[in-house]
Amino acid sequence: MMHMSLPTPTLHTARLRLRPFSDADADGLFALHSNAYVLRYWDAPPWTERVRAERFITVSRQMAAEGTGARLAVDRVADGAFIGWCSLNRWNRDYRSASLGYCFDDAAWGHGYATEAARALLGWAFGTLDLNRVQAETDTRNAASARVLEKLGFVREGTLREDCVVNGEVSNSWVFGLLRREWQPAPGPVPTR
Repeated sequence: MMHMSLPTPTLHTARLRLRPFSDADADGLFALHSNAYVLRYWDAPPWTERVRAERFITVSRQMAAEGTGARLAVDRVADGAFIGWCSLNRWNRDYRSASLGYCFDDAAWGHGYATEAARALLGWAFGTLDLNRVQAETDTRNAASARVLEKLGFVREGTLREDCVVNGEVSNSWVFGLLRREWQPAPGPVPTR
């Protein structure tokens, strides 16, 4: 099958810069994904080896090269700090669908950063990939993540029962969907680069 590359964009919002990952992100990425508090509702255990961060960055580049999705590092413009990432993966050109994911440092929670970053990524995705549907899943206990998705216009469509087992703990996930016709780009003036 012919793969077309999907160059990872750089996107700007009022407070954030979304950009391709670089090798220099490995330390920040490892700090984020080894934090058990941040990862308490994640679908995999916290990382214990730094090589996992390097692999994540390699896979991000493979996704771009193979055209399967985009994984963007998120920096706060005010101080240049790496605060997390958001991604669009499982892009299916035939179904015009993809999945949204994100992970942010707990120090950055509660400021609307995840919503702002995801809104920029979704705007790019709906604008350039001809998407009809974006799906997202979140642990049913993760109320903050569910709120982010609802703020973005996602609709809670159902429950995946006991779909994750992490370190022996079984959990359920909610499935959220956002359709192109429901997508509302951010209100107000679009920030310029």
